[in-house]
Amino acid sequence: MIKVVIADDHRLVREAWKLVLNRDNRLSVSAICENGFRAVEACRNLHPDVVLMDINMDPMNGIEATKAIREFSQDIKIIGISVHTDQAYINALMKAGGNGYVTKNSSGEEMIGAIILVMEGKQYFCKEISDND
Repeated sequence: MIKVVIADDHRLVREAWKLVLNRDNRLSVSAICENGFRAVEACRNLHPDVVLMDINMDPMNGIEATKAIREFSQDIKIIGISVHTDQAYINALMKAGGNGYVTKNSSGEEMIGAIILVMEGKQYFCKEISDND
């Protein structure tokens, strides 16, 4: 079972991802967090396999939270999620230690596929990002 933490500052987004992911019997949502501080805390305490990390959150954004998680774990896979398709956001997340990037326009199936691929040690960039290259 792949343990997932969801970090997003919008409640509806958190709840929607939780519903989508919990339908797949390979995945289990361990925690949902409303900001980067909570995501770092959840990772420290729960040792999830994967974090779905919103890029834009306050008071700690997803890039800062990714850096903080990397200070104590190289094993947790981190997939950035955002409405932004700008290469600068993607580069910043990857430089911070991210394993992939999925936009909020992506389907649930694509997100599940991204989780499976990063668990296999691969990087994943959603179709919307790949199509922009």
